[in-house]
Amino acid sequence: MFSILFAQIIKEFLSILRDSKTRIILIGPPLAQLFIFSYAITLEVDNATIAVFNQDTGSYSQAYIDKLSHSYMVRKIIPIYSQQQLTAVLDQRKAILNVTIPQNFSAQLAQKELPHLQVIADGRRANAAQIAMNYIQQISNQFITEKLTLSKPVSPVIERHWFNPNLSYQWYVVPSLSGVLAMIISLLLTGLSIARERELGTFDQLLVSPASSSEIILAKLFPPIVIGMVLGNLMITAGVVIFSVPFVGSLFLLEVALFTFMLSISAVGLCFSAISTTQQQAILGCFALAVPLILLSGFSTPVANMPNALQHVAYWVPLTHYLIIVQGTFLKAIPANIIIEHLIPMIMVAFVSLTAATYLVRSKLQ
Repeated sequence: MFSILFAQIIKEFLSILRDSKTRIILIGPPLAQLFIFSYAITLEVDNATIAVFNQDTGSYSQAYIDKLSHSYMVRKIIPIYSQQQLTAVLDQRKAILNVTIPQNFSAQLAQKELPHLQVIADGRRANAAQIAMNYIQQISNQFITEKLTLSKPVSPVIERHWFNPNLSYQWYVVPSLSGVLAMIISLLLTGLSIARERELGTFDQLLVSPASSSEIILAKLFPPIVIGMVLGNLMITAGVVIFSVPFVGSLFLLEVALFTFMLSISAVGLCFSAISTTQQQAILGCFALAVPLILLSGFSTPVANMPNALQHVAYWVPLTHYLIIVQGTFLKAIPANIIIEHLIPMIMVAFVSLTAATYLVRSKLQ
């Protein structure tokens, strides 16, 4: 049995790696995507354009504008001189925010009174506008606190961020990409495996081979799992070495989670491959599946913000649980019992998918 299974595994590896273009595709694009997405996928707002409608003629208003202009998130300040110009600037998307300084701004500060500012945001860019609004609030609170010589900040809230003090978005994105990109590669490899056999006409040879359906499934699972784990570990290493993401958890538990994740995703891919008659169908099916899996996993939006029905669906998405494990392992040394809780759904998905794939292959071999 083991000799037949070993021969099948070697055959699968050779069919994947014999083409030099395939080897480049397996390694090059995922690593390139890691570096591109690590810098492109971010909720941070910088180089923003702010419009300022200054109705005050005092020195404090000019000092406030100078402080805004020297902020790292502000690229350009557009001076506004009328309400009509303010409306036009926002309508034409020339600025993401407008800050209106009232006439009595300097007078109130001079009298040690708390002044008020009006900030109008472009709601068409809701996320970026809200983040920029928070930046403006922090800058304004700091400026007013300094000018009023207060011992405490104007805002009663003192923010402290655990696990990610500087709110560096790369600390979230880079570990998560080790799951997202490895999932896509694993889905494609397993999705093409049986479909490629059918298209090339070699699937019929399995009918006369001594390999059982279970051995065929295991042989086709092994290479995608190995390649997915290699890519995942490369990205994890790049996160620590290149992007300086702190790693404080257990590497062994993370490897167990990565293996379980690759097993479940490869099993799902085999189901698609078993029902596909051509490689084109398999590729389209895998891509059609990958996008909902990523959206439901919590990578782009929190699962808790989704409707209850979608939260139940997200529970059975392996990527959902892997992202929790990898982020927790990197930043806060997530305990083993929590990791085991998230391994169980992935194991269940792998078991159901492998059973379905084995049944589909067995029905084709009979």
